[in-house]
Amino acid sequence: MADYFEVDRLAEDIAKIYASQLAVSWFKVNKNKRPSKEEFRDLVIEFMRQFDFSLGKFPDTEEGIKFKEYTRSLMKIEIDKVREGKNKEVEKRHKYYTEYS
Repeated sequence: MADYFEVDRLAEDIAKIYASQLAVSWFKVNKNKRPSKEEFRDLVIEFMRQFDFSLGKFPDTEEGIKFKEYTRSLMKIEIDKVREGKNKEVEKRHKYYTEYS
């Protein structure tokens, strides 16, 4: 399999630099200053799942299919971490938002 270093990094960081930031913005827009951890995690996961739309842009060639399967498996791992409260950055972002906003 090809080296997909770039997507490895993306999967590791998507919750931190993309999905949790959007979640905070969503809660601000909706004037919810105290979402539960579960509400926050669920919204982060929802934003993470939207990444699948981008994968649809890759071709359905042999290499494209391998890439999409590989990326989806990475995303599942990262989503599970968020769901289980094991993504430290998401937990920090929730705590900061609910305690200091």
